[in-house]
Amino acid sequence: MNEIIEKIAYCIEFGKINSASPYPPDLRGQDGADELTKKALDTGIAPSTILNEGMIAAMNKVGKKFSENKIFVPQMLLAAKAMSTAMQHIKPYFKSGTVKFKGKFVLGTVAGDLHDIGKNLVGMMIEGAGWEVIDLGVDVSAEKFMQAINSNPGCSVGLSALLTTTMVNMEKIVQEIRNNYRDIKILTGGAPVTMDFCKNIGADFYSPDPQGAVEYLNQIAS
Repeated sequence: MNEIIEKIAYCIEFGKINSASPYPPDLRGQDGADELTKKALDTGIAPSTILNEGMIAAMNKVGKKFSENKIFVPQMLLAAKAMSTAMQHIKPYFKSGTVKFKGKFVLGTVAGDLHDIGKNLVGMMIEGAGWEVIDLGVDVSAEKFMQAINSNPGCSVGLSALLTTTMVNMEKIVQEIRNNYRDIKILTGGAPVTMDFCKNIGADFYSPDPQGAVEYLNQIAS
């Protein structure tokens, strides 16, 4: 692997956002994912190579370490921030068609629920895996989900709920989607959600961590 790609992957895995970032200490004062991604593009490395061999490979490692409790939310957020910063240099190539997204993923916390940390982690991990994420935010109604689905044909959908009291809204939203789109893939997540609940309400997949969602989406895209 190209040396600069290895450095990008390392910076993303360990949360080195840019040269000003104090973390991790062993990279203090050195270029981070931001500067290195720009340098890689300037030297003629294909954006798809940077994305697949550097950024996605790193975020896969981050997701696995998180699911194995080897790192925790703060480290994961730093890695996701480094990835997101580097992604800003790659996004123009998506728009030009030089690099293609694996698909579109509509994401939101269901109506009545204002929690977003878990949703945001999932969104950042899925974007880091090469998907276009349409994040609808929190307290999202069935109508807003349907509008986003109608505007993004062929997308998959992710529903998040952290409160047991809003799980009923998750069920209503799934039913509304199913009434209009029988084949769309619906992923669910959140502390009170289980695979049994997911299946009972007619959704397709549940994962207790972001990496599970990434792996499921990658399977259906392949």
